[in-house]
Amino acid sequence: MTDYPRPPFPQQAQPVPGSQAKMEPYPDCGEQSYQGSGRLDSRIALITGADSGIGRAVAIAFAREGADVALSYLDEHEDAQETARWVEQAGRQCLLLPGDLAQKDHCRHIVEATAERFGRIDVLVNNAAFQMTHETFEEITDEEWVKTFDTNITAIFRICQAALKHMGEGSSIINTSSVNADMPKPTLLAYACTKGAIANFTGGLAQMLGERGIRVNSVAPGPIWTPLIVSTMPEDEVRHFGSQTPLGRPGQPAEVAPIYVLLASDQASYTSGALYSVTGGRPIL
Repeated sequence: MTDYPRPPFPQQAQPVPGSQAKMEPYPDCGEQSYQGSGRLDSRIALITGADSGIGRAVAIAFAREGADVALSYLDEHEDAQETARWVEQAGRQCLLLPGDLAQKDHCRHIVEATAERFGRIDVLVNNAAFQMTHETFEEITDEEWVKTFDTNITAIFRICQAALKHMGEGSSIINTSSVNADMPKPTLLAYACTKGAIANFTGGLAQMLGERGIRVNSVAPGPIWTPLIVSTMPEDEVRHFGSQTPLGRPGQPAEVAPIYVLLASDQASYTSGALYSVTGGRPIL
């Protein structure tokens, strides 16, 4: 209850997609705290949106649990190199894969590059996302709507389809949904719609892949302190971000990553089609 910062936060705004290095307070991705116990020993993981925030925290946790990691990200090279440094410091291999997941060919590229480097994919984490805030429905352009869906849900379809031939029994797919899947925030309409689609996609795909021994689950974070927030929300919302939760603060990426570790590990061998919420006390139905 007291280890992490609480709002109000300093005024700050960044251009999309944002940089973790410039955030105040600096997000905790488990750099100093996460301790592994070999739960993902010798696994191969591909994580999208892995340069910062939740993706970085998951990459650090996976590496400390024994996994080699491929990091997909847009163009935040400084943040991505910092994440890679932590992965390699854990004694694991890291592959950096910059590029736009809204592009069909790039979705296939990150899968094939990972398989070529490591030979297979044991864990696929679809975490990359795009959002923008709008006060009125009319402000949302057709181009932005399409970009949001291409990045947030169509990319997941494409990546999963390309990855399956490199995944065997015991593999795990984990998709990042959101608290917005249950109660959509109107100013994040396009984003919220994609997060609802991710939850549905996860439930359906889990049923399709069960006979292959591949588990599919999703995680639904509430307000988590990441670069996505400071680069896409009004400064006043950023200043008070997370204050509306029962715990009175936003979550840190390090507080979400352990759920991904569980779902990737053999400890979740009978868990598939599930939606795990990490919301600071806000219920999800």
